[in-house]
Amino acid sequence: MEKIIYTETFDDGPGGWLGWDKNGAFRLEIKDSSIISESPWWIDCNHCFPGAGFLHILFALHTSHKNINPEPLIRVADRNRFVDGNFPTDFTGAKITLKIKGEVDLKGSNLYLLVQGNTGKIWVNQIFTGYPIKITKDWSIQSFTLIPDQKFWTQLGSREDRKNTYGEGPIEKLLANVNGDIIFVLFPLNVAPVDKNVDPYKGWAERDYEVDREKLPSGYVMLDEAEIEFNRGIYDTEKKG
Repeated sequence: MEKIIYTETFDDGPGGWLGWDKNGAFRLEIKDSSIISESPWWIDCNHCFPGAGFLHILFALHTSHKNINPEPLIRVADRNRFVDGNFPTDFTGAKITLKIKGEVDLKGSNLYLLVQGNTGKIWVNQIFTGYPIKITKDWSIQSFTLIPDQKFWTQLGSREDRKNTYGEGPIEKLLANVNGDIIFVLFPLNVAPVDKNVDPYKGWAERDYEVDREKLPSGYVMLDEAEIEFNRGIYDTEKKG
């Protein structure tokens, strides 16, 4: 079977990789040919109860520009080398390899890959909770394969007032067309309002109510290289480093 491999080393800028906060996309710091994501991270409330929960977005890469206006993203993160290279959006069985390090007080969360796709009606988001990515002080190389088996994935769903935008769908269909983006996230988060009378699922954290930041992850993560190998046809999970 033909091998198609996307590789980003960040030697020549972010190549479309970006951060995301309450104001939208922002340019990640680059140091020694690595992108860096540092706390305090924005609290993404789009998937809180009755969805799966809150999350932090560390690194994101759009896999297609068909459902969005790419110009603001290009201004922030330069040309997207994944989209420009016409790489597949079928991530079924894709093997992802990362060179990564950092120091994070996880506070009960883990670093995971999230995949997002648009069905034509809603955005579907799932997290590959079957493979928590280790954050180590020294560089490590970690590889995992995206298995189209729902038991390895967590549906994020939607908060009550975003159900017209976000929803659920089978992982087989989502992996077959990840036409939105791939995102590395910290999940789940313990979002605790300072005012204990506040319902955290009614408003938006740090916009409508103050949260206890001591209960949220803090630190930094650096990504030196990301590789995606498509069309492998083999579902395995392995780690190197």
